[in-house]
Amino acid sequence: MKYSKASSIFALIVGMMMLFMWVFFIVAGLVPEFETRPAEIILHLIAELTTAAVLITAGLITLKGFAYGKWLYPFSIGMLMYTLIVSPGYYLQSGDYTFVAMFAVLFILSIMFLSIHLKSMKAGGNES
Repeated sequence: MKYSKASSIFALIVGMMMLFMWVFFIVAGLVPEFETRPAEIILHLIAELTTAAVLITAGLITLKGFAYGKWLYPFSIGMLMYTLIVSPGYYLQSGDYTFVAMFAVLFILSIMFLSIHLKSMKAGGNES
């Protein structure tokens, strides 16, 4: 069964970007919450890294056309959409509107690619 390649690639790219972003922030020492709110940031990182891993897995599975990607992909995008709603609050409070705008664009793209995936499922998974 084939699903939308664009949707699969979107999930892969966003998942990899999330991993790279957090690795960069941690290595560069840009996560002061490790000192001020360690439990909160560790749980946040677990949620973010789990989301990234599920996005990457769903992207690969749907790209390869496995049937269970039919349900894993929407689940992964749901995880992403949750984090795209919650995460901007931190940046709003610090006045960093560039990240807020990035999250908004990713949220819109998430809706768009989820719609493409669901349309692909409805059409029998033949859209690419």
